[in-house]
Amino acid sequence: MKLIIAAVALATSSLAFAHNCPNEMKAIDAKLATNPKLSPADMTKVKDLRAEGEKFHKEGKHDDSMKALGGAKKLLGI
Repeated sequence: MKLIIAAVALATSSLAFAHNCPNEMKAIDAKLATNPKLSPADMTKVKDLRAEGEKFHKEGKHDDSMKALGGAKKLLGI
């Protein structure tokens, strides 16, 4: 019984992350629209991570997507 509950919880959390990728991308896009003060190198890294996150999302690799998007958000301070 505990195994079934754990499996359901894991499946549910994976679905939640899958649906959260677009929200993370929107948050990054909104912050980028404010022209944040970043070094050119950091701005390039944010844009690369944002693009990587979207690519992974489209491929169904949501854990990888969330990792990339999280890195972009960290650089942006969000």
